[in-house]
Amino acid sequence: MSKLKELRIVDNFYQTSAFYPMPTILISTVSESGQTNLGAYSLCFPYYIAGKDYYAMILECRNSSNTAQNILRTKKCALNFIPDNRKYFKEAVRLGFPGETTEQKMKNCLFTLGDSSLGEDRPQIVEESFQVFECTWDDSLEDAFNDKPGLLEGYEPPYRSFNGITSKFGAHFILKIDRILMQDKYHDSIVHGVKSSNFPRVPVDYGYRDSTNFWYIKHSRPISEKIPAKDNGDVKSVIYAAERIDPTVKFTEEACAKLTKIPRVFLKAALTQMVEIAKEEGISLIDEKALDIINDKRRKEKK
Repeated sequence: MSKLKELRIVDNFYQTSAFYPMPTILISTVSESGQTNLGAYSLCFPYYIAGKDYYAMILECRNSSNTAQNILRTKKCALNFIPDNRKYFKEAVRLGFPGETTEQKMKNCLFTLGDSSLGEDRPQIVEESFQVFECTWDDSLEDAFNDKPGLLEGYEPPYRSFNGITSKFGAHFILKIDRILMQDKYHDSIVHGVKSSNFPRVPVDYGYRDSTNFWYIKHSRPISEKIPAKDNGDVKSVIYAAERIDPTVKFTEEACAKLTKIPRVFLKAALTQMVEIAKEEGISLIDEKALDIINDKRRKEKK
């Protein structure tokens, strides 16, 4: 007999009926007075991650919040990922308390705000963050540009399915990532190779809250687990896939042998990108030397 018991699902189930690990971020937006507003959020996740002409996050929030109202009006925000620090988390909890104006909540704010270089219409960013996503709301989806700020007591239907005002008190925002900023240490670790010692200290919100407390877990050093290596027999499958990408660009067997660790689900996309770069570089045969050139360009494009 199962040891798992059923629990009733209620509003805000991720907080009231579950333990759900989430990020802890501060979203900065611009208020009507021009002042930067910080709101604490956890319901913000990757949305468009591949195969589209831009990358995006999705934010779920109350439509009456300062953050939602500011996004409806300005379409701009920044997602500030704060490091694990008890005083930072305490301040994030305070900034997440609803009902205060921007002027009230930002008075004596603990965090340091710096100007964005993308323009004066952008919200300031939190300098203590280990990374920041500067974003623009894509209000073209579902014609969400028709949703306007100002209704703080709740919105009447019709509602959007996934972007804009989605219920009487709720909103979803598809946020196009304009750029990612990162502190030097972590930027360099991604470019040159990540080790357990150079991960940022990341707080994880437990999701669950009661009437008194928010709960989170402090950062500990990440543990790595090796990706299973493929055997040499898989070289044939790489060769088979490579031969079908483009008839004008060929791969040597030695080059294919270096690509066996690419997961099968990503292989075609990776080979296609390599062929495109090879054509740009005037390469018709991708051998080990050409593969190094191509991979170097791929890394620079990723950077």
